[in-house]
Amino acid sequence: MRSWSLKNRILFSMFAVICVLSVSIGVLGYYIIQADILDRAQQQVRDTLKTAHSFYIGEIERIESAFNLVNLDKDISELRRRMRLHYLRKIDAADINKIPSVLVQAAFETGEGVGGTRIMPDSELLEIDPELFAATRIQIRPTYKAVPTDKTHLEAVAVKEYAMPILDEQGNITKVFYGGRIINRDYELVDKIKMLVFGNERYRSKPIGTVTIFQGDTRISTNVVDETGERAIGTRVSARVYEEVAVRGNIWDDRAFVVDSWYLTAYEPIKNIHGDIIGMLYVGTLAEPFDILARRILLAFIAIVTVSTIFAAVLSLILAERVSRLLSGLLNATKKLSEGDLGYSIAERTDVDELDKLAKSFNEMSTRLNEREQSLKITNEKLEAANKSYIDLIGFVAHELKGILASAIMNAYAVRDGLLGLVNFKQRKALDSITRNMDYLDATVKKFLNLGRIEKGDIEVHKTEINLNKDVFKSAIDALKTSAARRHIRIDNKLDDNIEVLADADLMQVVANNLVGNAIKYGIDGGEISLKSFVDENKVKVEVYNDSVPITKEQKEKLFKKFSRLQTPETKKVKGTGLGLYITRQIIEKHGGSIWVEPREKGNSFIFEIERN
Repeated sequence: MRSWSLKNRILFSMFAVICVLSVSIGVLGYYIIQADILDRAQQQVRDTLKTAHSFYIGEIERIESAFNLVNLDKDISELRRRMRLHYLRKIDAADINKIPSVLVQAAFETGEGVGGTRIMPDSELLEIDPELFAATRIQIRPTYKAVPTDKTHLEAVAVKEYAMPILDEQGNITKVFYGGRIINRDYELVDKIKMLVFGNERYRSKPIGTVTIFQGDTRISTNVVDETGERAIGTRVSARVYEEVAVRGNIWDDRAFVVDSWYLTAYEPIKNIHGDIIGMLYVGTLAEPFDILARRILLAFIAIVTVSTIFAAVLSLILAERVSRLLSGLLNATKKLSEGDLGYSIAERTDVDELDKLAKSFNEMSTRLNEREQSLKITNEKLEAANKSYIDLIGFVAHELKGILASAIMNAYAVRDGLLGLVNFKQRKALDSITRNMDYLDATVKKFLNLGRIEKGDIEVHKTEINLNKDVFKSAIDALKTSAARRHIRIDNKLDDNIEVLADADLMQVVANNLVGNAIKYGIDGGEISLKSFVDENKVKVEVYNDSVPITKEQKEKLFKKFSRLQTPETKKVKGTGLGLYITRQIIEKHGGSIWVEPREKGNSFIFEIERN
């Protein structure tokens, strides 16, 4: 893994934070602009659609009001002109079925006036007024994103119509008057809505706001202009909008591609009195001015964020330089301390209060470490002198006692065994106690001699090929079998007679004596000692088990330590120095092995492992 300098790491971390904040603020700004500008503009279009719908319904209601205000007995042509209608007709009750108008049929059936929008076929319009038919004829123009079609022109017109039945004195319908305005190429309504809501504002020769009435998917009345600047009559709505509004009957409230530009739009279906969708009402405003405004604000926002980011980055660089300079000085100073140059100090003025305090604290620590080092040197010299005296004393006393004890033990055994004359029973019992104590003292002296060698580091391992059982453990068992017999302890030696190892015979004899001796010493009367061996590839493991009280986890931690003995009722009855297991561990580790204890159900096993070669 690549390692970075502190300065680079600080800079990277700060820059990462700055970048995350900058991006987050930028994204937040984008969504704020989107919501505040574009969404608000879209909301305005939605509101405008409601206004356009009201105007459209109001136009039909105006026709209804005209029917209710005029005297229908007057000349029809004059009435049509005064009512500002494109057509006005009177139908006798007997001829009602000849008229395809669903409004006329509804008026005849209900006996009440009915108004709404319907599609008038070309045949009916030709019968009413051939000139009006020619004037309202619309050719279908190919339009980008529209549904593909083979039609070249519209074969009907959309009309806003009202039908009023005339009743006689008995309440029977005698005739029906109906009339209306043809929406095709009639721009009065769409221009009125545009002027009222959007005004006459234009953008790049195009009106900002537009209103359109569709027959099916074709524009029949609009102030949307095409690429030539003319009204886009005959162009068609995009397939996506047509599917949503004219087929599914939903309101479209989103961006839409209108003729050749993107608009923020709102569409709603136009239905006849039976609920069938026959067209659409549309209002929209050019999206480009809002997009440009949003883009400019976003760019300004990004510029502010960028400048702020650069300023923050420069400040971060300055701060990182100051921090890293002090910490680099601290690093160099700690290196000096680790190399032994105690008392080394650094500059305490960095213009940053916390860093100054850190530098001051380091210098105080360095001074105190230097003072403590000098004190420790004096103390260490005293301890070394005292330890040398202690080791020399152990060696001297143990060496002197060894010679004296050897002579004393030999004479004591000679007297006890009657070699120097007969002894009575009481004298022999006393001599047995003396010899046992002298044997214990002899073992203690040997342990102190070994301890002295260990403390001085004088133990040298001279490896030779030995038989672990025959050359080591059998000798220890033979030497200690009398002590075992005295306590009725049975020794079961299951060690493999064929285990050959490269080891120091004398040191391994100390190990065997200590382990077997401890097993006898701390075993229970009438118990058993078991010796087992395990060979695993190039290692040999020896286990010495004795029946006794299983030791606890806390007691295990005290074993193998110098002068450490377990404080239990059983061990208090047995004399010991707390050196045997310590010396044993040192010898095993000198052979590159390890030793440990494992409590069993009814006793304990001391196990050591060494390499065979």
